[in-house]
Amino acid sequence: MARPRSTDTRDRIQAAAMELFLERGVQRTSLQDIAGRLGITKPALYYHFDSREALVRSLVQPLVDEFEAFLAEREAGDPLPKRELIGVYFDLTFRNRHISQFILRDLSTLHLVRDKFEGWRTRMMLLLMGPTPTVEERVAAIVAIGGMADTTVMFPDLPADDLRAAAVKAACATLGLPPDR
Repeated sequence: MARPRSTDTRDRIQAAAMELFLERGVQRTSLQDIAGRLGITKPALYYHFDSREALVRSLVQPLVDEFEAFLAEREAGDPLPKRELIGVYFDLTFRNRHISQFILRDLSTLHLVRDKFEGWRTRMMLLLMGPTPTVEERVAAIVAIGGMADTTVMFPDLPADDLRAAAVKAACATLGLPPDR
């Protein structure tokens, strides 16, 4: 029988940790709990993650990486029509909703991304409204961006296409964009 590859074990640890963190919270889940769920030793877990904090960071990092790449690409590329940009942003937040759920369910993890979230929303607002938005435009953009992202967490049981259509429509209405034809 083949031994699991190191990356397979790492992925299994992350999956088990995410499950337990969502069930119990980060502070009430020990590395021993995670190792026990997987049937591995705590030293085997320490081989991949030297602390619970490192494990938590590894769970949040894909969201950070994807948002940073998305915004850098959008800022460097040709502007997208607002409705299309909103749709692509929804897709990004939807793909990462399990990480957002994790952060919101255990606010002890919020410090890992709080400043980043604020920066991302500001950068997204500028992509939508240009470099000198009015107060009303800034507020509308933040309401649209934040509300749309929140829907991916608040409505986990809705079909993705239905949720996307409703969220994009609501965000566009908030921004005063004409209805989609």
